[in-house]
Amino acid sequence: MKTLVKKMMATDTGLGQLAIRVPVGIIFFAHGAQKLFGWFGGYGLEGTGQWMASIGLNPGYLMALLAGGAEFFGGLALILGLLVRPAAAVLAFTMIIAILTAHIGNGLFMSNNGYEFGLALLAASVALAISGAGRGSLDAVLSRAS
Repeated sequence: MKTLVKKMMATDTGLGQLAIRVPVGIIFFAHGAQKLFGWFGGYGLEGTGQWMASIGLNPGYLMALLAGGAEFFGGLALILGLLVRPAAAVLAFTMIIAILTAHIGNGLFMSNNGYEFGLALLAASVALAISGAGRGSLDAVLSRAS
């Protein structure tokens, strides 16, 4: 078990991951807070759940809770640099679902509610799942300590 945890926290030592994970983490955190709590102009669980049900993601409330939780806590994990690989994998899965259910039919561009923003977040999440948290992360500190 200790080996599995160590592998999840293993990371490259570059600064590139820091430059990706903090702003992407802030974006995910904010989007999750919109879904869960209605912060930053969001609709909260009730409103987000109703919308998700309207596009076929049922039960809507549960789907809003799962998506919001993944984004909120996954974003927080990216910001802190803690368990970045598993958090980024969950966020990548969340973006695949968002792209396929809410955006793919609208084309690429954001101006038409397309999937370009989701695709960018997906790419960043996959990159972090592959490379780890990088320098300046709790993962790097904890993996050195163990």
